[in-house]
Amino acid sequence: MDKVVTSPAAAVTDVPDGASLAVGGFGLCGIPMELITALRERGTRGLHVISNNCGVDDWGLGVLLAAGRIARMTSSYVGENKEFARQYLNGELEVELVPQGTLAERLRAGGCGIPAFYTPAGVGTQIASGGLPWRYGPDGSVAVASPAREVREFGGRTYVLEKAITTDFALVHAAQGDRHGNLVFHSSARNFNPLAAMAGQVTIAQVESLVEDLHPDQIHLPGIFVDRVVPVGPVAKRIEKTTLTRPDEEAS
Repeated sequence: MDKVVTSPAAAVTDVPDGASLAVGGFGLCGIPMELITALRERGTRGLHVISNNCGVDDWGLGVLLAAGRIARMTSSYVGENKEFARQYLNGELEVELVPQGTLAERLRAGGCGIPAFYTPAGVGTQIASGGLPWRYGPDGSVAVASPAREVREFGGRTYVLEKAITTDFALVHAAQGDRHGNLVFHSSARNFNPLAAMAGQVTIAQVESLVEDLHPDQIHLPGIFVDRVVPVGPVAKRIEKTTLTRPDEEAS
């Protein structure tokens, strides 16, 4: 089956207002920027986005956020985006913070058809007992708080029940892909991208290089999880934070 779509705009044309999206990437690494931009230009709003983070103020998911297109965000880290903090504290954005490993497993479980699982992450915190502010009211009060989780003991250790995540759509970035949707990710871009792809009911993959033949041993994510492939060619790859070493530090 040929899953190639001619452009990012054509690939996201049926994403409706209010849709849920799993979006791949970690920081600014491996983000499907061309698909995000196409979604912003289309004007889709009221989105519920599940992603490790929300980009920065002018890149990644931050461009959707700045345009007022995201209604709810499920993430594990949100500290690099000032507009995110402003919207959250002003009650304009609902936010569910999830431990990073738990978020990864919730996406993977959704893709594997596992409805829920128990984890020790979050035991003894408000992750388990509830009460984390998901949305603030105009007066600064907590308008929506996280619910308490079911807690059980196994082998003398306490665990929290976490539900799997599935979404209407998923947007991911891959280094290579073929016409059948098989994907290859480059280095650390192989973090949340496969998991996000697994969780989406309709998964759209932008690929830097469309190839005719991938050896089975090369494939990181099989095409069964991918519905549309969009060739985008070389893309801009921004560095979130540059860290330099002084010559005297290298010598030591």
